[in-house]
Amino acid sequence: MQYYSLNKNAPNVSFSEAVIKGLAPDRGLYFPETITPLPASFFENIEKLDHIEIAYQAIQQFVGDEIPENELRDILADVLSFDFPVVEVTDNIGTLELFNGPTMAFKDVGARFMARCLEYFNKNNDNHVTVLVATSGDTGGAVANGFLGIKGVDVVILYPNGAVSDIQERQLTTLGQNITALRVDGVFDDCQEMVKTAFLDTSITDHQQLTSANSINVARWLPQLFYFLFAYKQVKSKRKDIVFSVPSGNFGNICAGIVAHKLGMPIGHFVASVNVNDTVVRYLETGNYDPKPSKATISNAMDVGNPSNFIRIQELFDQNFSSLKDQFSSYSFDDPTTRDAMKEVYDLSQYVCDPHGAVGYLGLQKHGLQDNQYGIFLETAHPVKFLDVVEDVLPIKVGIPEQIQKVLDKEKVFTAIDKYEDLKAYLLDRQK
Repeated sequence: MQYYSLNKNAPNVSFSEAVIKGLAPDRGLYFPETITPLPASFFENIEKLDHIEIAYQAIQQFVGDEIPENELRDILADVLSFDFPVVEVTDNIGTLELFNGPTMAFKDVGARFMARCLEYFNKNNDNHVTVLVATSGDTGGAVANGFLGIKGVDVVILYPNGAVSDIQERQLTTLGQNITALRVDGVFDDCQEMVKTAFLDTSITDHQQLTSANSINVARWLPQLFYFLFAYKQVKSKRKDIVFSVPSGNFGNICAGIVAHKLGMPIGHFVASVNVNDTVVRYLETGNYDPKPSKATISNAMDVGNPSNFIRIQELFDQNFSSLKDQFSSYSFDDPTTRDAMKEVYDLSQYVCDPHGAVGYLGLQKHGLQDNQYGIFLETAHPVKFLDVVEDVLPIKVGIPEQIQKVLDKEKVFTAIDKYEDLKAYLLDRQK
């Protein structure tokens, strides 16, 4: 499998090169040259397959022969070592829980898969790779945990000051070892722009190998397609068209869902549910892509003004605006509406949504479901990660899971920066 840059001004590369480079030299995102649908029998018999087999058959074409089958299956067994249940909320709506991993966020799968791939590609290499990643919330913790102690890999995480929850910050600032946190005086888009700029700064890249663990990296992005296949397996017996509502920030998760559809998974519709950062909503209304600075919300992981992966979604629909609108919708919701949705879901079924899941639920409500449709919204993080909001909105006390308890008493360690030159100086100083 070869990957090309969506900016169309860089050489094609292999899977391993795309993983290690992260971003193409022309600042374009890498995209697979082909997506070959799986045989119809895969979906006809999916109930008989376990998670490892489903994931292997889905991801193998994207990895090719660069990781042998037994090694790839071992990687998947390690990555998919927890559950992904669809929990019924109403008769025609369920939620796909993606928070049962080590950092209690959906990004655990992609971060762990990328870490294991990079470890495999680097096993006979004495050179260090620096993973440079921007986070709006859960990416940082997932990447920190996934790469902790990985040989030959250093991780540098940029996060916006005051824009992540206390627990999210603790998960990326308390691990030590090969993990470093940089607290940026700015918003997520500033962090992401710094990362992209560093990739093209030869005064840095001439001396060290940089890669990214954001969803711009193919090994972080593509494994997220597993979620949709696992959900399909669980609700296939309902014999209804599935409408997926995905809380969306950088749009990597929903983009991976569309890849699952391209592999042949039957689907009714995709809904990208967003907070007040509504760049894609406005694009679908006007045809004009006009990113604006991100605004802070209670669903902070979606506080993204210029979602990187939307260009991949456009490519999946062959840059055809009408085709995109036929199968893909996006709706925006503010914080008061999100709080009301958390209350509504709790009153309906005693189910506790985090703010992102509540936005996903709202997307299904706004889109509307026909009698022949079943809606699934993705619950992307455990409510404990947004403790203050959840306990303020709902009449409950959230229990602290073991994964979270172990970071609560640790000291946060970070370096404060406020401009790209600070990041550059930090990276260059590490080489001395």
